[in-house]
Amino acid sequence: MPHYAVKKIGIIERYQEYLPVTDRTPIISLNEGNTPLILAEALPVELGLKNIRIYYKFEGLNPTGSFKDRGMTLAISKAVEAGSKAVMCASTGNTSASAAAYACRCGLKCFVLIPEGKIAKGKLLQAYRYGAKVIMVEGNFDEALEIVKEMTQDGKITLVNSINPFRIEGQKTGAFEIVDDLGDAPEYHAIPVGNAGNITAYWKGYKEYKKAGKSEKLPKMLGFQAAGSAPIVLGKRVEKPETLATAIRIGNPASWQGATAARDESGGLIDSVTDEEITRAYRFIAEREGVFAEPASAAGVAGVIKLAQKNFFKEGTRIVITLTGSGLKDPDFALSFEDPIFKVKSTVKAVKEVIE
Repeated sequence: MPHYAVKKIGIIERYQEYLPVTDRTPIISLNEGNTPLILAEALPVELGLKNIRIYYKFEGLNPTGSFKDRGMTLAISKAVEAGSKAVMCASTGNTSASAAAYACRCGLKCFVLIPEGKIAKGKLLQAYRYGAKVIMVEGNFDEALEIVKEMTQDGKITLVNSINPFRIEGQKTGAFEIVDDLGDAPEYHAIPVGNAGNITAYWKGYKEYKKAGKSEKLPKMLGFQAAGSAPIVLGKRVEKPETLATAIRIGNPASWQGATAARDESGGLIDSVTDEEITRAYRFIAEREGVFAEPASAAGVAGVIKLAQKNFFKEGTRIVITLTGSGLKDPDFALSFEDPIFKVKSTVKAVKEVIE
């Protein structure tokens, strides 16, 4: 019997007319993108929103488990095109996993700088398994990024953090997919804000798609930082950012200006949510919606809950919340709750006593 392969394509092939690629650009892909837009069923009911539809853009189903793959496929492809032999990034986790995966795909060396004790084990595990050289610095993410900037100045090593413009170009395709799925842009788009590249990228994508005639409107961009790591909300750098949501534990976002531009141009906002609010949202979407996302992802959900309780959203509108990464990224946090374990004898009777 003949075998007919189904060709799956990544975001560069799917959206190349909107991306800075040419026939000379080698496409380094893991079939990233094409992530589901999941209709929320429990959250609108919980919030009493009868005529508002909420969707989760679940980026945890990208190849390495986070939205970073969208930007990394393009950043690595362009690095190879430029003749680079190595890439480097500072990371709280997801960037390191993605950079390492795409680098090993094409034989590039990958160097990862992580802040001491500030990275989820699931992400650190990925960086190692994909073959990166992991270097832990005695400092926070912002200090690690400064080192990376200095070490990549001469061009011998390519920086692949979100200050690399190709990262933003790739990440904007998330907005394209949302419009393709919904038929138009939503009225509101909520998103966690850490290094701020994602909110910058989504806004860029929405604007480009509208200019191309693919959508009729633009959403209000709603960004949410963790309260202990909210430099944009405070209007000043946070020297020692703290939050359980490690992916957004950043005190001086690289894409600060892009984030505020997205907020201001869209008529949206950037607010903060507490770790307690993040935790409640994290558990809610897993236990009530069946969607397991990492803590940082829940910042966007917590923000929507906070605004809904203030009657912020207009009737008859649609809200998209980007869930940036898989819940499997942070197993320690997932196991930190006092979930009961029922140990019984291996009999039907014993099991019945527990479930009845």
